[in-house]
Amino acid sequence: MSAGKVILVVVGAFLLLVGVGLLIGGGALVGVERTLSDEAGFIAAKSLRLERDTYAVLAPVEIWGDWPWRWDSLGTVRIEAESSDREKPVFLGIAPRQDAESYLRGVAYEEVTGFDSRREHRAIYEEHPGAAAPRSPASLPFWQTSAQGAGKQTLTWDIAPGSWAVVLMNADGSRGLDLSGSVAARAPWLLGVGIGLLAGGSLLAALGVLAIALVARRARAGRAGDRPESTSVPATAAGFPLTFTGERTEPLSPWLWLVKWFLLIPHYVVLGFLWAGLVISWVLSLVAILFTGRYPRGLFDFNVGVLRWTWRVGFYGYSALATDQYPPFTLRSGGHPADLDVAYPETLGRGLVLVKWWVLALPHYAVIAFFQGGGGPHYGGLVLLLSLFAAVALLFTGRHPRNLFDLVLGMNRWSYRVAVYAALMTDRYPPFRLDE
Repeated sequence: MSAGKVILVVVGAFLLLVGVGLLIGGGALVGVERTLSDEAGFIAAKSLRLERDTYAVLAPVEIWGDWPWRWDSLGTVRIEAESSDREKPVFLGIAPRQDAESYLRGVAYEEVTGFDSRREHRAIYEEHPGAAAPRSPASLPFWQTSAQGAGKQTLTWDIAPGSWAVVLMNADGSRGLDLSGSVAARAPWLLGVGIGLLAGGSLLAALGVLAIALVARRARAGRAGDRPESTSVPATAAGFPLTFTGERTEPLSPWLWLVKWFLLIPHYVVLGFLWAGLVISWVLSLVAILFTGRYPRGLFDFNVGVLRWTWRVGFYGYSALATDQYPPFTLRSGGHPADLDVAYPETLGRGLVLVKWWVLALPHYAVIAFFQGGGGPHYGGLVLLLSLFAAVALLFTGRHPRNLFDLVLGMNRWSYRVAVYAALMTDRYPPFRLDE
């Protein structure tokens, strides 16, 4: 595959990934707006019970920035509260935080500092002690908006930038709060943004699929000239359809392995996109095999190329450290001491495709987790450890130990057999052995 086709696949995979992300985000926004909104368009949180031996509860609200659009279109907050004694009037108010704190200075009140989902009462409070009794809150002029009275009280507030405080009190300023209520929000732009994300995601995903399909079509057209003959030769009855090679090239530099991680950064970036494309190709291939029993040849060639590219990078890098020949930026076979190929299957089991990549492959996954590292990003596998042993030997003796190389090559061969099987490229179960 030429450099232009590789770039086109990378761009297509990137567009497809971004498009899928936008589709997921847009679908979530539309789903939330359509399913969780009440008749007035508000999305309400779970009701809370508030029982505090204090004069007031203050909840700070910080709205940052100076947005270019009108703030009254950003959203609206609705707060509802009522006392357990329905005859007792309550007060709800929103004011600049500085004014609210000045009003409550010297008064015993509690400030909401966070929420803990593990507790029944999720609000976390900070106590502010005081001995004074507050004045009646309704008589003060600084409230941005307020509501008071007996029974359920509802306060609505159009969101605005600034430092604000929500204050809940008894309307007469008395001590002891026993309230229940809820908070809801309405964002008039939510549905429009969701639809916009769906439209943009659909467009990007379509462009990504088109780019990948274009490469696959060209690869099909030029297959005879681009692919080696080995891929058209079916696997033998006893063999696994993977041709896996790695030729140790000596002499090897005793110190180059110290900087190969840096030299391979361009490959790691490209492989990130290629593997994203492989994941998408895997999903498309699974659907195709499920309905037709055939692996789309263009997607098959691309996936083999990604595995080939990965193996070359690993052979040069820390999966073997067995060559100083820099891996080429191509999916094509040949031209490097490390190579692999997979015999194209004419037919594949439709039902098997649903279980072989996870249920049937689980024993192999346990083995290759030990080989390649399965304990998380901070733990390397046996392959990396043995490669580093070989690197130390290379540093002091100038030679790559043959026994270590053979063992590491076998572990990598085992891992790539499992990768081929999990990538749905064959129904032949991988053998439990290191050799050919």
